[in-house]
Amino acid sequence: MSSHCHTSAVLLVFMALAVAGAEQSEERSCDVIGDESSESQMERALLKKLEPLSHMRFNVTVEKGKTENYVYQFRVCREVNSTSHDYGGLVQTDKQNGKTTVIGRINETQVFNGSDWIMLIYKGGDSYGSHCSGEKRRAVIMISCKRGVTASSFSIISEEREKEQECFYLFEMDSSVACPAENSRLSVGSILLITFASLIAVYIIGGFLYQRLVVGAKGMEQFPHFAFWQDLGNLVADGCDFVCRSKPRNAPAAYRGVGDDQLGEESEERDDHLLPM
Repeated sequence: MSSHCHTSAVLLVFMALAVAGAEQSEERSCDVIGDESSESQMERALLKKLEPLSHMRFNVTVEKGKTENYVYQFRVCREVNSTSHDYGGLVQTDKQNGKTTVIGRINETQVFNGSDWIMLIYKGGDSYGSHCSGEKRRAVIMISCKRGVTASSFSIISEEREKEQECFYLFEMDSSVACPAENSRLSVGSILLITFASLIAVYIIGGFLYQRLVVGAKGMEQFPHFAFWQDLGNLVADGCDFVCRSKPRNAPAAYRGVGDDQLGEESEERDDHLLPM
């Protein structure tokens, strides 16, 4: 019994470690502000649209003289440092002393969009010191449309901290995920050409099968209405001659060639003077 209990305890330990490892390996994602039942479908759709950027990391360095030298790290709907479990989606690191400050957290996310942009907001950052009445920091990331680019040009625009409230850090980046879907509409001319080509294909294939299988035609006669198409050139020529001729059909031509009937032998009387006397 003791050995059985020992084996069970070992199995339980392994299961607990496996569960803990699975929880650590699964990264947290954005949680929209408010209860799950009150989250808007639009925000969920936008977060799903941003999902292709979640595996990427973005960094930007800001140097302002000798007093301010920061590195900003940003991830889309993922924690910058998953081992710290602080929900930090945008983090500031002071290069002088290594101090880390969370600008915004992914568990307090807002997102909305326009025609060619998406704005992602992380709230609930670390509190300000002497600025902005000590409120919590927040990061605003403007993602603008740029086709053909997954993500680029991550940069900080400004930090608004001179107000009493509603201070924020403003960042921007370019990405194709913010672009509207392209509507590939065919023009009227293209539709007509496709319809015309389809009708011709049906006519040729259907007519060929009918001539071969029903009529029993062979060779070129398998082509539908072969006699008509064979005589089409003559019909077109006759029609052009009828439409384009500018003189009556029975009017004599201005020039007549010399026919063979006009080249008869000359009278022998004209050569009499050439005979010897």
